[in-house]
Amino acid sequence: MTDGALVLGGAGFIGTHLLADLAARGVSPLISLDLNDPLRPVTGVDYRRGDVRRPFDDLVPEIPATVYNLAAVHRTPGHPDHAYYDTNVAGAVNACAFGRRRGVPRIVFTSSIAVYGPREEPCDEDTPLAPVSAYGRSKALAEAIHREWVDAEPDRRLVIARPSVVFGEGENGNVERLLRQLRRGAFVYPGRRDTIKGCGWVGELVRALDFAATRNDHVFVFNFAYPEPYTIERIAETLADVAGVARPRFAVPNAVIMAAAMGFEALNWIGLRNGINRDRVRKLQISTNTRPRRLIEAGYRFETDLEAGLRGWLRRPRSDMAADRTDCR
Repeated sequence: MTDGALVLGGAGFIGTHLLADLAARGVSPLISLDLNDPLRPVTGVDYRRGDVRRPFDDLVPEIPATVYNLAAVHRTPGHPDHAYYDTNVAGAVNACAFGRRRGVPRIVFTSSIAVYGPREEPCDEDTPLAPVSAYGRSKALAEAIHREWVDAEPDRRLVIARPSVVFGEGENGNVERLLRQLRRGAFVYPGRRDTIKGCGWVGELVRALDFAATRNDHVFVFNFAYPEPYTIERIAETLADVAGVARPRFAVPNAVIMAAAMGFEALNWIGLRNGINRDRVRKLQISTNTRPRRLIEAGYRFETDLEAGLRGWLRRPRSDMAADRTDCR
């Protein structure tokens, strides 16, 4: 008998929020398999230590109704190329092998918009895949592995989510880094203000995953981002307003910002870690103009927009906006 859910990579950012939602909805048993300790333990979850790069059948004797494959090496830049393939591709192989041997009826796989490559023009789920990074290529290969699993049996179900930038409690990534810089008054626009960055709150992503997982499609692929294409300027200004700090004002020419990034790279080389480098600056300059067409066509209704999502993260009511704008001037 199949029951409950297995979350591969359940100790991380998205996994923690997903498990909290599943637990709140009474899904049981809930098993997390991860190499790391949980970011924030969720009551009722059975946390097990395991490595998806290797078969893990002996660690999970149960037969879950749904396997959520969130396990990934994803931070870019930050890892040698082989690390993305070692985890993201081998993890897909082992997740699908587990599903095949145990008769798991449904897998939900979190891919990435990196499978499209950087794009200024809008892209939706029908846009041809054109990954340019090792991370994006590893995710495209992992998608193909999951598709091979689902295509082998007509009763199997597969959801592939392609999230854009996801923010929220525990993210420790791009938006949290932006927040720290805004609070220090240290953020400047790197060369341009009109870069489009698809994004969404992790709470909205969890809702979208539930929406997709409860459908009965053989395969359901969807992009996750807010429908409105937000620019980096709009994101930075909204985040500043919600956090109650001053909006950033200045844009620095590309040549200047790249020269400064080289200086920070030199500091990294001598052991003064700072997280700033030219590759990270380039990521801020390249649009990820992703549209969630498939979700909208399927009837999904977003409960939040950028501002509401940021307030959901920082837990501040919308009525505080006027006071924030006054205090930071």
